[in-house]
Amino acid sequence: MRINVYQYLILSSLLFCILGLLFSAQAQSVSLFNGQDLSGWHVDVPEMDKDTSVESPFLVRDGLLVSMGTPPGHLITDQAYHDYRLEVEYRFAGEPGNCGVLVHASTPRSLYEMFPKSLEVQMMHKNAGDFWCIVEDIEVTDMEARRGPKKDWGITEGKGRRILNLTDDSENPVGEWNRMAIECLDDKIKVWVNDDLVNYGERCTVQQGQIAVQAEGSEVEFRKLLLTPISQISQEAP
Repeated sequence: MRINVYQYLILSSLLFCILGLLFSAQAQSVSLFNGQDLSGWHVDVPEMDKDTSVESPFLVRDGLLVSMGTPPGHLITDQAYHDYRLEVEYRFAGEPGNCGVLVHASTPRSLYEMFPKSLEVQMMHKNAGDFWCIVEDIEVTDMEARRGPKKDWGITEGKGRRILNLTDDSENPVGEWNRMAIECLDDKIKVWVNDDLVNYGERCTVQQGQIAVQAEGSEVEFRKLLLTPISQISQEAP
């Protein structure tokens, strides 16, 4: 059957509409936190195994996801993800301290019988954006300057697992909300804090996994954990 130019244009338009709808569906953002409860997450806190009276450090308060900091442990998504942008809005509720977002998490309690196998994006006050290698690894530019002597590098206990960020001046004052964006695509991870590029690594040894937030000594509030599928790494802050 032969089609004329008019029919061809109609078919082409329909095809582009269908492809556009498919792309939109694939790129739809999903909130990992519903503002009401911890549905879609599970708690891994070693002290809770030893003593059933120990309360979880993770709770929902006034529509915010809160990590009380102690006892130490992790809140981990039930689902694994790959090729995404994760937008996080957080603040230290009281005194500045320590916390982190773990990406590509898998085997629980792989390090110090506490941390799941993963790549940590640090949120510690004045160190936001550092990478910590947790039985996984990643490469950045200026590795020796940012990780220390090569002979000390490693991904297990006692090794040089910390990779310094590019700037320590990107966080807002304590009590104000910070915006962190983490993009994970294939073996690449790129991080912004308040629109400043703070880290970028390649050749990560893992490309998918669960997402976790830490209880690591400080009370931290989260009001946004938004995940969006991506097919390319942003050049500018997303």
